[in-house]
Amino acid sequence: MKPTIISLFVAVILIGGAMIFSSGLRKSKTDVVSVNNVSFVNGKQIISVRARGGYSPRVSLARADMPTVLRMETKGTFDCSSALIIPSIDYRGYLPQAGITEIEISPQKSGTTLKGFCAMGMYSFQVKFN
Repeated sequence: MKPTIISLFVAVILIGGAMIFSSGLRKSKTDVVSVNNVSFVNGKQIISVRARGGYSPRVSLARADMPTVLRMETKGTFDCSSALIIPSIDYRGYLPQAGITEIEISPQKSGTTLKGFCAMGMYSFQVKFN
């Protein structure tokens, strides 16, 4: 009976530790939504997204009804995030391993969400226009 109690105690400690550790790894909404990656130059908004092991930030907030440039930044990108698909604007392309690729986006209506994916569908990002 004693080994059963010890095993149960060890299992509870391991499960509790795993739950505490994994809750510290979750991203809060402030980590996911970023307003610092949008800048305005010469009447256009520029949205910067990094592609490497996924896309960062995963959700961006942008202004509606103005010309937009999606600036995809890569640096040592060798994974599937370099194969970018944005269905709503009919974009398919390969990003360089390092560099900047600018994608022109026509003005979007308020409430529109632009979604981008890697070719395998593992990684994604969104641009929400308000």
